[in-house]
Amino acid sequence: MSDFTNPGMLARICAFVLYLGFMIYIGIRSSRKTNNTKDFFLGGRKLGPWVTALSAEASDSSAWLLMGLPGLCYLGGIRETFWTSLGLIAGTYLNWLLVAKPLRKCSIAFGDSITIPAFFKNRFHDKSNVLTVISVALIVFFFTIYTASGLVACGKLFRSVFGLDYHVGMVIGLIVILTYTILGGYRAVCTTDFVQGGLIFAAFVISSIIAIVTLGGVSEAVSKANEFSVLALAGQFGEEMKKAFGSNANYSVKDAISAFAWCLGYFGMPHIIIRFMGIRSNHEITKARRVGIIWMLVSYIGTFIIGTLGTVYLAGGDLSAPVKLLTGGLQETVFSETMLKMYPAFIAGIFLCAILAASMSTADSQLLSAASAVSLDIYKGLINKDADEKKVLNVSRITVLAIALVAFFICLLPNNDSIFGLVSYAWAGFGATFGALIFLALFWRNCTAAGAATGLILGFITVVVWHNLHGGIFDVYEILPGFIVTLISAVVVSLCTKKDPEVLAEFDEYKQMKD
Repeated sequence: MSDFTNPGMLARICAFVLYLGFMIYIGIRSSRKTNNTKDFFLGGRKLGPWVTALSAEASDSSAWLLMGLPGLCYLGGIRETFWTSLGLIAGTYLNWLLVAKPLRKCSIAFGDSITIPAFFKNRFHDKSNVLTVISVALIVFFFTIYTASGLVACGKLFRSVFGLDYHVGMVIGLIVILTYTILGGYRAVCTTDFVQGGLIFAAFVISSIIAIVTLGGVSEAVSKANEFSVLALAGQFGEEMKKAFGSNANYSVKDAISAFAWCLGYFGMPHIIIRFMGIRSNHEITKARRVGIIWMLVSYIGTFIIGTLGTVYLAGGDLSAPVKLLTGGLQETVFSETMLKMYPAFIAGIFLCAILAASMSTADSQLLSAASAVSLDIYKGLINKDADEKKVLNVSRITVLAIALVAFFICLLPNNDSIFGLVSYAWAGFGATFGALIFLALFWRNCTAAGAATGLILGFITVVVWHNLHGGIFDVYEILPGFIVTLISAVVVSLCTKKDPEVLAEFDEYKQMKD
């Protein structure tokens, strides 16, 4: 247990308290501007390009950017991290380029939709509400798993920094996220994400430069990292390190394809694409895309540097001396351990809040997206169509609380403490199902409600089954077969289904609309 009377510990505590207090303050201020469901879930479509871009990227990256991916690099997973990062950067760019403008325009044209399930229902004229029920079920299922990854990150962070019990750390993160999300809704989430995105950016830039300079410059740092790899493969740092580095040294083409396939996830992430629907105008999307891509590039370069150089940096650059190793799941704390070693206590505390920022910026967005799906699409759309704004907002807030609590209990289950593992499963689920359907909804006039529903169901089944099978072709990341199954099944069933002339006419009208 840590000594909380230690001056350094007190300084880090002050940094965290200030940061968490500021997040709650934003939630309280935002609550004054949240008067109806459109404000709560979409900010009234009034947010500018900078807030939209940083909010989208911060909510996308989550704690796996500062814990999951650096931990993978720390264990020698350079190739996997490279191909995953390349796929994510490509996916981000294509999402902004291909989906952002059409989705904002289409969501307004088809019933001024403010949730993804509502967009599907209005786009395909789903009078049976089957699409709504399926979409909401998928959102709740996968967002609960995704939110769990953020709580795991909070637990690991507070354990690493303050020596707190893992579960106590999760509870602290849970309370803060719930407070500002329930109070302020979309505006609070986007504003806090903007602040958090800036903090993450600064942490990577400054820390990467310091790490490289400390190790003697770029060439010397790379040389020492390569030396560590050779020694790890020789077994000098134990069997766990030898096995990890050996596995990554044998990286195959199949592995590279699986890693790059992460790009498909972006097109179906409700908490990311909802940002496109909430921006002030389509004319500001180009600026938002540029801001977002620059943020992504710098952040992923920082991930490589901190993760790869973490082994030698934490060893003080001297591999002949006993090296401090992070094994047994602790490799995902390489960023926090590096910050603690690199900075004075208070500054380290501020930059460590970047991990908390990454966890919260994703969890709050996911909770809000799930709440909007349940309260608007199920409660008001199917159960109580006459519900007033106050009732819908109350259901939304109850939903946020319920999903967060279920996510917390998922974290308590055995083998659910890997941030990267939890995120990859949820990412595959959304990318494979919603990703393929978003493309069909925006660009193919002949897609029908029956085709869309079939695609979602078969895509979901493919992801779940594939995820639980191992060996041979089943080692390919489940997002790829899931995406293909959703796309093909939706197209085949749509071709065999009678088209609604009204839907076709509305789609043609939407295509003629100006941005």
